[in-house]
Amino acid sequence: MKSILIIGAGRSATACIKYVLSCAKESGWFVTVADSDPELAAHKVGNHPNGRGTWLDVMKVNDRRELIERADVVVSLLPAHLHLEVAHDCIRLKKHLITASYVSKELYRLGDEARNRELLFMGEMGLDPGIDHMSAMAKIDEIKAKGGKLLAFRSYTGGLIAPESDDNPWHYKFTWNPRNVVLAGQGTAQYLEKGKYKYIPYNRLFKQYWLLDVDGMGEYEVYANRDSLLYREVYGLDKIPTILRGTIRNRGFCDAWNALIKLGLTDGSFPILEAQNMTYHSLMEAYLGHYKGRGGSVKERTADFLGEKVDSPVMKKLEWLGLFRKKKIKMSNATPALMLEHLLLEKWRLQPGDSDMIIMQHEFEYELEGKKRLLKSTLILRGKDQEETAMSMLVGLPLGIFVKLVMDGRIKTKGVQIPVMEEVYRPVLEELQSFGVSFVEKEVEID
Repeated sequence: MKSILIIGAGRSATACIKYVLSCAKESGWFVTVADSDPELAAHKVGNHPNGRGTWLDVMKVNDRRELIERADVVVSLLPAHLHLEVAHDCIRLKKHLITASYVSKELYRLGDEARNRELLFMGEMGLDPGIDHMSAMAKIDEIKAKGGKLLAFRSYTGGLIAPESDDNPWHYKFTWNPRNVVLAGQGTAQYLEKGKYKYIPYNRLFKQYWLLDVDGMGEYEVYANRDSLLYREVYGLDKIPTILRGTIRNRGFCDAWNALIKLGLTDGSFPILEAQNMTYHSLMEAYLGHYKGRGGSVKERTADFLGEKVDSPVMKKLEWLGLFRKKKIKMSNATPALMLEHLLLEKWRLQPGDSDMIIMQHEFEYELEGKKRLLKSTLILRGKDQEETAMSMLVGLPLGIFVKLVMDGRIKTKGVQIPVMEEVYRPVLEELQSFGVSFVEKEVEID
């Protein structure tokens, strides 16, 4: 019996596990879901006859290798920094590996070794990255096939709360890894605009956002996402004058998040000594340091430090989080970022009945037969509830569909890859449409 190992049963695993189990029943496969929380793994598998949930501490090498050795295909839904350990085992034990995470330089270095062993290591097979690559490449190849010349490509994605479940002043709740949300944007974002390189360091990232109009949904904020330049060559757009990837947030989010950065609360580089004896109020006071401003309460001095009025939308968001409350932090020697994550986990938790929403929008500017055109391709998908989220669906389904393609022997590509080739994106996108995952297109001529 062919076997699949899924490592990780967290937020993004639900749809992948459900899909692969449904295929396992039809094809006679067996699916093992391994997690540090064996009850969670067992819950995700349920009573399915072709699956089981089990415990795994991924840092215990022998236990990890024992599970990998039994599998034909390994799906890693671990935090990105742990994929490399799994990848080395997959090389050693000759197993295919699929992840939803960005492919690191270290993982790319395994490309020749994987290819020599006729193995496929497919990364970035989720939502963003993943569906963004596949849907973009489908249109880029289509435009090129009819003789079009690409002038600009912009791609925006956001994991948001659905309007009907939007009940807090941040207009945001967690639908994916909270740690990644807190640390998002750290480093320098870079992109290309009209042939000129643009760089935005972290301390300016959430100040230099712009507005995006989404048909039928209104205006959103967008900030630059990581290194857009990485995808020029991969997308076959080496000479394109403009290429940009961005992250979508609701109006008001970026200014408030920028306040957290300015205060220092997103810093994950050092521990706060005796944090367990502090309150959020005393933490804020400590971060103000010698800054006295115009005097007054910690809240008033914070507002003055940020250049905000005490009752501004930004200050209302900070107050709603509880940053000025005299509530014990109850975490020892934690970094500011970890303390912020702990606070946000309580405040931004999806509640029963909540639904999330994914928005992805591509913009292609191209020239064809002497005329310039703008094509907008937009995906909007709502989740069902707090467990069957749109985020889980759009991260997990591409993974699951691709697992089936590999298990069925339909993918010939080898080495370390991302899903930009037609043999991958066409069948995955076609099957995603059967789950209601489809893009609405709008095209106009431009000057």
